[in-house]
Amino acid sequence: MSTQDADTAGSTQNLTLVQAVRDGLYGEMERDDSVLVMGEDVGKNGGVFRATQGLYDEFGDERVVDTPLAEAGIVGTAVGMAAYGMRPVPEIQFMGFIYPAFDQIISHAARLRTRSRGRYTCPMVVRAPYGGGIRAPEHHSESKEAFFVHEPGLKVVIPSTPYDTKGLLASAIRDPDPVVFLEPKLVYRAFREEVPDETYTVPLGEAAVRREGADVSVYTWGAMTRPTMEAAEDLAEEGIDCEVVDLRTLSPMDTDTILESFRKTGRAVVVHEAPKTGGLAGEITATIQEEALLYQEAPVKRVTGFDVPFPLYALEDYYLPESARIADGIRETVEF
Repeated sequence: MSTQDADTAGSTQNLTLVQAVRDGLYGEMERDDSVLVMGEDVGKNGGVFRATQGLYDEFGDERVVDTPLAEAGIVGTAVGMAAYGMRPVPEIQFMGFIYPAFDQIISHAARLRTRSRGRYTCPMVVRAPYGGGIRAPEHHSESKEAFFVHEPGLKVVIPSTPYDTKGLLASAIRDPDPVVFLEPKLVYRAFREEVPDETYTVPLGEAAVRREGADVSVYTWGAMTRPTMEAAEDLAEEGIDCEVVDLRTLSPMDTDTILESFRKTGRAVVVHEAPKTGGLAGEITATIQEEALLYQEAPVKRVTGFDVPFPLYALEDYYLPESARIADGIRETVEF
């Protein structure tokens, strides 16, 4: 469950998720001189979503580095920096642009510890806005977190709230190994939350139970947490008591919390916006089958995106799981 390593009883700010990203970066750069930010337009322009706004003025061009339009070069340079003592935080403007850097992330960042038999580690965080819902063109709306979860040596983090964003980002930057930190841009400015001014951490690898329930466990993450919570609240009026588990970290995955919840309810629904085939709902389903089969009362339901390229504007709302479709999946599971 959610924990932190600092007393956050002091002053707070009412921040959006993207402001929490900026606040988290600022806190870690102030705390540790080895932390630097790099990427396309992250410096003078403050980033395409303004996630790095003001950092250039505060820390200068040696720690907030505007790079060429070259994702493989951005991440490859960061790997070298990380191997020799820096803690770079390269930004990829959209997850759909991360594919040119895939080789650097998978073949080098993720393998540096084992390749060097522990002589080198790769303490770097690859940040990228991900997911749909903002009426963006092709390659701007991908949700392909499963690519990175499949690779040993990488951690994969997806926050859903401003508070968790700042704390998880701090944990990721302090981690000795590479982290892919995916930020759900659909909720970048969707709501605000009180966030402590001081630095704090939220541990990687720990899920958060957003809503306690007894009838069905609903697992989700990122931007899908909000419509899942909306569905759970609507179904409560029908007498269906949902437990909502926000995974937060997809690798390492908090299987203890997943199984603890399922053993209580006996039913499960997994919600994600990525395509269904090969998505992480399948991995969660397999874990439940292997570890808690005798508690199962109904088939595990997947409420996901479709096995098609992410559509343009006219069909975008239809593609993304929304509260009504999530509620239908939950009803089907409970009524089995």
